[in-house]
Amino acid sequence: MKSNNGLKAGFWILLLGCCWPGIGAPMALVAGIAFGILVGNPWGAATSTWSRRLLQASVVGLGFGINLPELLKTGKDAFFYTAISISFTMAAGYLLGKFFRTPQRTSTLISFGTAICGGSAIATMAPVIKAEAEETGVALATVFTLNSIALILFPPVGHLLGMEQRQFGLWSALAIHDTSSVVGAAAAYGGLALAIGTTVKLTRALWIMPSALLAAWFTKSGGKVTFPFFIIGFIAAATIKTVLPQLDHVWHPLNDIAKQSLVVTLFLIGSGLTREVLGRAGIRPLAQGVVLWILVSVTSGTAIMCGWID
Repeated sequence: MKSNNGLKAGFWILLLGCCWPGIGAPMALVAGIAFGILVGNPWGAATSTWSRRLLQASVVGLGFGINLPELLKTGKDAFFYTAISISFTMAAGYLLGKFFRTPQRTSTLISFGTAICGGSAIATMAPVIKAEAEETGVALATVFTLNSIALILFPPVGHLLGMEQRQFGLWSALAIHDTSSVVGAAAAYGGLALAIGTTVKLTRALWIMPSALLAAWFTKSGGKVTFPFFIIGFIAAATIKTVLPQLDHVWHPLNDIAKQSLVVTLFLIGSGLTREVLGRAGIRPLAQGVVLWILVSVTSGTAIMCGWID
């Protein structure tokens, strides 16, 4: 019992430490991963619920840092190439699943999670294609592992390639799985990268509903498809900031709080990457996920650097 209490105390100390502005997203994620792998997560599945809710609240708060005209222009431009990116990723994922002989439903979940927005997309698609709990768990473990790596790896690679902030924001939004890690990586790169990355990523996330509904129609499933309402909150926050610029002294602190709450979110997400989660991933699904992720990252990065996506 004492050992378990000590574990919980250590968890809370690290969690509260992530509230300090001096702690950035990569550091929080690494701390969470180290804690989860070395000593385990004392709260289990509860941290997944906390991180999801905190992420949604944080994304809404980020809206106070973006002007509505900028948001609408970026979202309009992103609609076309996110559609192409998602179609390409799903097709490539299907072929890679056949090549690696990944179980069909697991392969579909990994492809869907890579194409749209990681764990949220997998959780939405799983009941639609009637995936078993183990298949969903394997897909989540695979995408989650790669998502954590992406947050740490992308910023230094972006600097190495000499990417401008706008280019990096686009790249992270198109090539990183979860919204949390897109925002974390973009925030580490700069303010413009964060604004572009968040907007394009949320535009990409809007494809969850039509994609899941299409899958439900093909599979004749009665699974429920939920709309990501926090995106509406993000747009509403940007609208309020634009309409009431005289209250920027209020919006700026709210935006700063949202950025730091994302750091806390990434610690929670990292702490969920335990040895059990890594062991559940499996070789074939992980191989499919790695190759698909690299393919999407290289393709989208090349298109951005060549000016094909702007």
